[in-house]
Amino acid sequence: MTAKVLLSLVLLCGSLAAPVARAGDAASGAATAPACELPSYLLTSESQLPKVAEAVKAGKPLEILVIGSRSTTIPSSEGSSYPARMEAILKEKLPPSEAVHVSVEIQSKRTAEEAASTFVKLMEAKTPTLVVWQTGTVDAIRSIDPDEFRSAVTEGVVALQKAGADVVLMNLQYSPRTETMISAQPFLDNMRVVAQEHDIPLFDRFTIMRQWNDQGQFDLFSPSRGPELAKQVHDCLGRALAQFVIDAAHLEPAQQQN
Repeated sequence: MTAKVLLSLVLLCGSLAAPVARAGDAASGAATAPACELPSYLLTSESQLPKVAEAVKAGKPLEILVIGSRSTTIPSSEGSSYPARMEAILKEKLPPSEAVHVSVEIQSKRTAEEAASTFVKLMEAKTPTLVVWQTGTVDAIRSIDPDEFRSAVTEGVVALQKAGADVVLMNLQYSPRTETMISAQPFLDNMRVVAQEHDIPLFDRFTIMRQWNDQGQFDLFSPSRGPELAKQVHDCLGRALAQFVIDAAHLEPAQQQN
């Protein structure tokens, strides 16, 4: 199977726009958010986000840039995507005077190396406080050499940090329908190595989504589609990512609303 065909299949089967939730969630619709249960270790990090902490403490605008792929969005419902939900939750948790803005840069079908090559110009244009870089899926599909992938992620992280931003790495999404088609583990391992070497937080989207699937919160294997169910998955990811950022920035309770 060619990489192009496999990429199309993974985007079709593994997209966040295609999960099915539990029957109880489906019955309640968009009005009731799913439980989104996760163990605390998946929402915490030993690494810090000092620039985020400084911005909040100083009352400066918190500019967040999400660099991702098609799975970052929900077609025709951008306000329900996980970046938008993260922004909404951060606004709820942070002081009313704190301005929070999350923008998205789609790097569709680009490897880590291809995406990283755009970072210098991108950072000059955006100047964010925090960058969330979602990567790894295209490299895994194209069977990029894991060492080359690690080098590309390292170069990208260095470019983002040199531009003055905090960085959170986000790894591959989990899809039980495609896990036998691609070898994800070398890419997951190398992203963790880069995060440790550069002391930056790693948001483990792969493990989080697998946890939800294994516990039955969402059925990520079903081929059924449903925009409201997609919104629930993105809502859970947005909530988890917002809490992850708050924890990594080590914000004190007084700096949060609840």
